[in-house]
Amino acid sequence: MHGHPSPTLDQARTGRLDAVIDAAIAEERIVGTVVLVAEAGEIVYRRAAGHADREAGVPVAEDTIFRLASVTKPMVAAAALALVEAGQLRLDDPVTRHLPAFRPKLADGSEPVITVRHLLSHTAGLRYDYDDAADISSGLDRPGRGMAENLEKIAAQPLAFAPGSAWRYSMAIDVLGGLMERATGKSLPEIVAERVTGPLGMADTEFVAGKPHRLATAYADGEPRPVRMGEIQRVCHNGWWLTFAPQRAFDPTAFPSGGAGMVGTAGDFLTFLEAVRSGGAPILSPGSQRLLSEDAVADLDIEDPGCGFSLGWSILRDPAIAGLPGSPGCWQWGGVYGHSWFVDPARRLSVVMFTNTAVAGVGGAYPEALRAAVYG
Repeated sequence: MHGHPSPTLDQARTGRLDAVIDAAIAEERIVGTVVLVAEAGEIVYRRAAGHADREAGVPVAEDTIFRLASVTKPMVAAAALALVEAGQLRLDDPVTRHLPAFRPKLADGSEPVITVRHLLSHTAGLRYDYDDAADISSGLDRPGRGMAENLEKIAAQPLAFAPGSAWRYSMAIDVLGGLMERATGKSLPEIVAERVTGPLGMADTEFVAGKPHRLATAYADGEPRPVRMGEIQRVCHNGWWLTFAPQRAFDPTAFPSGGAGMVGTAGDFLTFLEAVRSGGAPILSPGSQRLLSEDAVADLDIEDPGCGFSLGWSILRDPAIAGLPGSPGCWQWGGVYGHSWFVDPARRLSVVMFTNTAVAGVGGAYPEALRAAVYG
């Protein structure tokens, strides 16, 4: 079928999406949300609903800015691939080439080689669930923590496995951010602005929130409804505790976290996804775009059944095993401040679902129901 989908198809999908959003807001599972659906390069659904600040009665607008958490990672990965294209970095560079002091050891005391490719694919042996005693910032907490100190603390912990032998979601993109700074002599915010957000005109996406009046208040899951986050907010997700410090978004002294440190709008992130989906220009070559589109860990199991991982995000291997609607080869990930997104390249479809509710907006019924509504 060529041209536009028939109006009835569009109306049916709009009705389904509206119903999911209306229910989540009415039941107060989500405080505020922006949902954008693009098909063949055109936005076919857009909706802002609920509150950016519930207590002050401020509604969410389409240009509301959110704390992005792991929605940061794809943009930092793309910036790293742009540096590879520019000859400032190589995927098979040992991390020590740029960060000579970063030498974590295996449990047996041996020191394996970790490469840039291991970092991008989360196969370096790093992790997220370090003991509190390790005092490592996830990029969501510990305002004021500097880059060098955080890298030192990560390197002091034993690796979970030999690099390349397994997959584990991890602090790898934070390490990559520090490495990119050393490789270029520039700060990570400068690199990302120069390589990704600048060329794409993503004016609201940055590391330190420069437009506080448009930044959504962060909320944490609670009963009977989400609670406004305090200065330090602990939230349980899949049996482990996440610690948030929402004020970090305003802190220029906190290290720029490649894994979790940016703020931005749903529209900006859709612009990024669409640039990559349609081939990579103006930020990446088709070769780099392939590295983001193809499973880089085909011989490994990742934590999500039926899925693999590229050099930037999860790749849907088998929709039936994963229990997800979509075509094989779909790209997907999210962010613990409450975001979920996916791209179905076979259907030329990109979907961004942002909320200000951690973690219901990323790991719960809401994003699942939205995804089901998109596919009908």
